[in-house]
Amino acid sequence: MLKMFAFLLVFTLSVSFAKLKVVVTYPWMAELVKEIGKDRVEVYTIAKPTEDFHHIVPKPSHIAKLRNADLLVINGASLEIGFIPPLIQQSNNPKIQPGREGFIDLSQHVELIEKRETASREKGDVHPEGNPHYVFDPHNIPILARALAEGMCRIRQADCSFYKSNLESFLKAWSSKLAQWDVSFSKLRGTKVIQWHHTFNYLFKKYQIQTVGTVEPLPGIPPTAKHVDKLIKENQNKGVNFVVIEAFRVGEAKTAQRIADSLGARLVILPNDVGVEGVRNLYELYEVILQRLSK
Repeated sequence: MLKMFAFLLVFTLSVSFAKLKVVVTYPWMAELVKEIGKDRVEVYTIAKPTEDFHHIVPKPSHIAKLRNADLLVINGASLEIGFIPPLIQQSNNPKIQPGREGFIDLSQHVELIEKRETASREKGDVHPEGNPHYVFDPHNIPILARALAEGMCRIRQADCSFYKSNLESFLKAWSSKLAQWDVSFSKLRGTKVIQWHHTFNYLFKKYQIQTVGTVEPLPGIPPTAKHVDKLIKENQNKGVNFVVIEAFRVGEAKTAQRIADSLGARLVILPNDVGVEGVRNLYELYEVILQRLSK
């Protein structure tokens, strides 16, 4: 009887102190999960920051991590449509299926822009739910942090007070940085940029930075020489300040540099996630973007 009691006690304690196993699709999500879960979470990130976030290759190692996950967190808005559905299916993990308590689609918690009534490949790599790059508006981060804390509490109620305490500390620190960023980014109001893709639309909309064109003729479609020539011609003498590309597109910087040189603009490489361009954490993602655009 005593042996049975001891076994149950050890089992209960091992479950109580086991780390919450969380799988996320992108590095910035891992940073947010760690802010809330601290040393009580074990986080695995599927995508590398050097990869194009639209085109992640599913791997057997991802399946193994998903099979044992307590929680799966995705960006949503169809950004992971090419790799997450098959990974979820092959994981055979009922806890992380869409609609279950172990599945969080963060796009469901923010106001998406650029929604489309219809989607067609003729219009490029479109997302009918809206632009999926909402993380680049720093004002969305508190909303996402709360959604994560709620989801983590559903899975691990015993640690809920711990998560909520960390959440409040994070929100306080983030609010202080937001006040500073709002002042600094507002100085860029009216700046004209050409983007490669519509990656930074949330940031630019928030701070009234004007996108006057994209290097892609359509979302996800590589530029042709004809389109590049047209883009340059249409923006001559319009005061374009920057040509912006994401860090994972450095291999395509030659085209972007040509456009910048032709327009008297400056080529700016912006971090697309934590882990590139000297970005070590979520705070630095916005700090580096601000610094690059303010030079």
